[in-house]
Amino acid sequence: MRNVTRIPLGVAGVVGVVVAAAPLGSNRRYEVPEPALRASTDSAVIARGRYLAYGPAHCASCHVTAEQARTLDAGARPPLSGGYAFHLPVGTIWSPNLTPDRETGIGRYSDGQLARMLRHNVRPDGRVAAPFMNFQGLSDADIVALISFLRSQPAVRNAVPDRKLNYLGKLIVAYLVRPRGPSGPTRATAPGEAPTIERGEYLANYVAECVVCHTKRSLVDGSERGSRFAGGMEMRDEAYPALRFTTPNLTPDPKTGHITGWTEDRFVARFQAGKLVPGTHMPWAGFAQMSEADLRAIYRYLRSLPPVENATGPTVRRVAE
Repeated sequence: MRNVTRIPLGVAGVVGVVVAAAPLGSNRRYEVPEPALRASTDSAVIARGRYLAYGPAHCASCHVTAEQARTLDAGARPPLSGGYAFHLPVGTIWSPNLTPDRETGIGRYSDGQLARMLRHNVRPDGRVAAPFMNFQGLSDADIVALISFLRSQPAVRNAVPDRKLNYLGKLIVAYLVRPRGPSGPTRATAPGEAPTIERGEYLANYVAECVVCHTKRSLVDGSERGSRFAGGMEMRDEAYPALRFTTPNLTPDPKTGHITGWTEDRFVARFQAGKLVPGTHMPWAGFAQMSEADLRAIYRYLRSLPPVENATGPTVRRVAE
């Protein structure tokens, strides 16, 4: 006999209203002020933005096609014209065109709209964006540098589809995903590029986003479910269905910390080596472009964290297809 779950009529009615309202809620617009930040034509500022986009902020890891992404590991710097498709349980999301094309790229948007997207996760049309980027804590100067570089690129005409959410995705966007601003006061400039713990804290939390993947999170709304930097997030890649990737514990726990026994030189050398394992979500191509000072700063910051005992197991394991 089939097992039937009985839902009270009132509850069923509420669920029906929520599901019916999901498409409307997923298109909700938010009145979030635009930061008063403007692009610069200064060559040093543009160079700084280029370093961030292809290096620690790894914009190039997502804002290129899948075919172009493969060239990043060889040191190429393809235009950030978008088109990478993320096939998720909530639907399909394509990375947008970040070149200054006026019809298909960011040429149609103001500097303030772009700055708001980075700082508050709100799209130019006022809708909340998928919570993929966690750049809310970027300094004003680094936001200006990124926008300045994006404006300086050659325009590439590449029409990218808008996101296509299923009902689950529409429910999540309507009721769980909200604009996200900085957790505290924003800083005008980032800590200077030197191998300091302060610089490493800024990079690991707000630029390179180490904390995003190396903290166990809810797969529904992205909220933290584990200790920060203690790892445990499981990931997969469509091209390698038999592999599962688990982010390791980066805290200096003597038993379970993945890099506890690494010297600073070994840490730097590993990042400079780039991608060694196919299918990993770690943006090695971008991190391999980072300066030695920035890599050393991150290492020193990670070593300063409180140790958290959390055995995450092998970083790569094979499962039955």
